[in-house]
Amino acid sequence: MAEWRKHFIIEDHMLELDTTIMTPAPVFETSGHVARFADWMVKDTKTGDVLRADHLVKNVLEARLAGDREARGLAAQPKDDEKDKKRKKKAKTVVVQLADELVKEFESILAQLDNYSGPEIGELCRKYDIRNPDTDNEVGEPQQFNLMFASSIGPTGQHPGYLRPETAQGHFLNFSRLLEFNNGRVPFASAQIGRSFRNEISPRAGLLRVREFTMGEIEHFVDPEDKSHEKFREVRDTVLSLLDRHVQVSGSTQVTQMTIGEAVDKGIVANETLGYFLVRINLFLIKIGINPKRLRFRQHMGNEMAHYATDCWDAEIENATGWTECVGCADRAAYDLSVHSARTGQPLVVRQALKEPIVTEKEVPEFNKKVVGKTYGRDASILQKAVGEMDESQLIKLKGELAQGQATISAEGKEFAITPDLMAIERKTFKQSIREFTPNVIEPSFGFGRILYTLLEHSFWCREQDIERGVLSLPPVVAPTKVLIVPLSAKEEFDPLVQEVSTKLRKAGIFSRVDDSNTSIGKRYARNDELGTPFGVTLDFASVQNRTMTLRERDTTDQLIGPIDDVITVLTELVQGTIDWPAACKRLPAYDGVQAVD
Repeated sequence: MAEWRKHFIIEDHMLELDTTIMTPAPVFETSGHVARFADWMVKDTKTGDVLRADHLVKNVLEARLAGDREARGLAAQPKDDEKDKKRKKKAKTVVVQLADELVKEFESILAQLDNYSGPEIGELCRKYDIRNPDTDNEVGEPQQFNLMFASSIGPTGQHPGYLRPETAQGHFLNFSRLLEFNNGRVPFASAQIGRSFRNEISPRAGLLRVREFTMGEIEHFVDPEDKSHEKFREVRDTVLSLLDRHVQVSGSTQVTQMTIGEAVDKGIVANETLGYFLVRINLFLIKIGINPKRLRFRQHMGNEMAHYATDCWDAEIENATGWTECVGCADRAAYDLSVHSARTGQPLVVRQALKEPIVTEKEVPEFNKKVVGKTYGRDASILQKAVGEMDESQLIKLKGELAQGQATISAEGKEFAITPDLMAIERKTFKQSIREFTPNVIEPSFGFGRILYTLLEHSFWCREQDIERGVLSLPPVVAPTKVLIVPLSAKEEFDPLVQEVSTKLRKAGIFSRVDDSNTSIGKRYARNDELGTPFGVTLDFASVQNRTMTLRERDTTDQLIGPIDDVITVLTELVQGTIDWPAACKRLPAYDGVQAVD
């Protein structure tokens, strides 16, 4: 999260805020979450077990396709191990060869599964006899299940509330303050890291689907008539792996390698600001260690689009469970600010001074209120409202009729005879020097738990010479411990050096830990390789005599040697990312494994 703050908040000059978790119900009633923030679920008709409908279809069809591949000899039957026996089965794989047409149908359904509505998922269950894999019982019709946790506020419980399912609404409620802090100008962005809560139907897979999670959200407010981005030219030639909605609807999951500039020019990505954030998300994920070959951006199809979005892309990362959405990037248009403004009566708008005033002419009705009131009494307000809702063409027509002496207006079942003494319509000139508009919002939303889960999977590997020795190749920027300090001996003469090195590293802002256990130095390094510690320094008898220290790199196990202060300087630059290991090898000589002691 520290790197997220640096990468987004600091580099893109965002405003960070912290808003409430417990939120009054009117906020989410206004935003549409109470009515539409839901997933489809189905119930086992005999046991009453609840399953998420789209996941059920996915698991069953994938199991059938796996059985088909085994029957065709395209995939070997995996061996059961103890972990597999303990793991809850998704769906039983039965080795049966399917018809080629049915295979294509299943693959097409899986490619666009997120685009199916609840009734359509129910139809799939009936058509392909999809049952609860744990009981083999039929399931009922899909029903919507709201994902928010309801609560109450106050001692009497009379004020309903919800645990927030996202941090975004806090940004919108504080828009006026944020705008004022930015001197009333757009574009600008606000960012927040915080806990959110969703009452998931079937939590599973560790951190991938949980009911309480940490997320980071950015709300970038932009002029709806100008969604360009000043930094887009810097990222225009960046190539992304894109899976657009048209490819998915056709039944395919084939990604396209395309520069973001080309994607925006072709209208695949809606605008420059959305494209800019897709690139920034891509750079962030790769920087923290996500394998770029297992990262793609998938565009939402029509039915899966959130109620507030006009375009949305998910950064999906491949892992052992398949492709998992870890970051969403949506164009929320002006939906949120508009609905909150309408509910509260407070204008959530930007007022922009125009360089050149806009001069317009239009027809303006003017009533003789004294005469109108005397003539129509209480019905006068109905007449005034009807005329006020007329557009330019209707006013011009009414003006022509009044010039002939009299006009008739019908409103709310009543007719009004209008004469020139009751109302006049004149053409007036207006000069507009201030433009008032509701900004649109581009929102990148990060699920840190999912990112961490996939990062750990992408980073773990075993050494070829010894498969029992695991390595967690976390980049220094995200590794919890940056440096392991390993004294070769427990003798007291080593204590001052250990203390000196530890203190200098802390002053340089580098978190380190000392491993002075009795095990061999090789085992100490192997143990910390599994914990993801990228660097290690060894203090041996030559360190005591000559004030030298060796520096070890985790992945290659190569070692360098040099004076203690020189090694700490190089180590600081390695951790900060200003140099890489090959550059460090040019700064310090390689260690030959021999202690230079008298």
